[in-house]
Amino acid sequence: MALLAFRAAVRDNLGVNLTVTELTGQLIASYARVGGINHLDGKNLPSKTAMASITVDLLRVLFPGFFDEKSIHSSQLKVEIATLMDSILSRLADEIYKSLEYGGLGNGNKSETGRQAQALTLDFLASLPRLRDLLQTDTEAAYEGDPAALSKEEVIVAYPFIEAIAVQRLAHELYLQKIPLIPRIMTEWAHGRTGIDLHPGARIGSHFFIDHGTGTVVGETAVIGRHVKLYQGVGLVARSLAGGQALRGQKRHPTIEDHVTIYANATIVGGETIVGTGSTIGASVFLNQSVSPYSLVTPEENKIRVTSKQDRFKADYQI
Repeated sequence: MALLAFRAAVRDNLGVNLTVTELTGQLIASYARVGGINHLDGKNLPSKTAMASITVDLLRVLFPGFFDEKSIHSSQLKVEIATLMDSILSRLADEIYKSLEYGGLGNGNKSETGRQAQALTLDFLASLPRLRDLLQTDTEAAYEGDPAALSKEEVIVAYPFIEAIAVQRLAHELYLQKIPLIPRIMTEWAHGRTGIDLHPGARIGSHFFIDHGTGTVVGETAVIGRHVKLYQGVGLVARSLAGGQALRGQKRHPTIEDHVTIYANATIVGGETIVGTGSTIGASVFLNQSVSPYSLVTPEENKIRVTSKQDRFKADYQI
């Protein structure tokens, strides 16, 4: 009673007489006016909450014991993994079904689309042993590349990079299957947890490592070779997005060849930009042109260069 009286007093002092019913009515009108809600009466979107749970369970399968609250004894491992895989299969197939329906990729029949979702899920799960082998190279690269690492186990349990690249590699498999929405939901979940933004479309080779990692961005059409090391704040980004949706499907992000190191806060721009094998890109470099193999790229000390971009700006925005 005291709480209700307090709320009434606050409303009176503010001159507000709205009821919950009236506030709800305003929200419902907003939903009808501007949208931004799930397709409640039709083809439902995949659940972000469900995909977060599924992604955690996929990490548990990839790294048994590292993402569990309790330890798993070797004698229980087979049963634990079989139970987990069965659960993932059922739940992920449900979310993939929603994605196929949303993207108009179903077979037009609920039963057929359900079977299609089941088959895609099984194909995806069949990639897990191969992904484990690939992630082992990433773990090795992190351990070998960071003298502060005490062990490979520490890398897996403590380095946010491993979580980010594991989720990206999982999501990339679904991206290659052309499943809408789910790959991006997964990588943005990892982005929120780790501060590392790796698009599911990026093609990333073996022995990849991002040291520290916070603020690193790798765009959709980026191609990264083997034994590449990035530091925090590195951006592999598009030159300009003024063209909007007209740029969909085009190569917008740079190519990084094998054995390249890119130091903190460097930005490499454009789909035609290639960083050659064995090159090193210094900290805070802004690079918008290709460099030949074995190049060392550093900023000019205490200098900046300002040139006009008026013509490009007018062309981009059709002014």
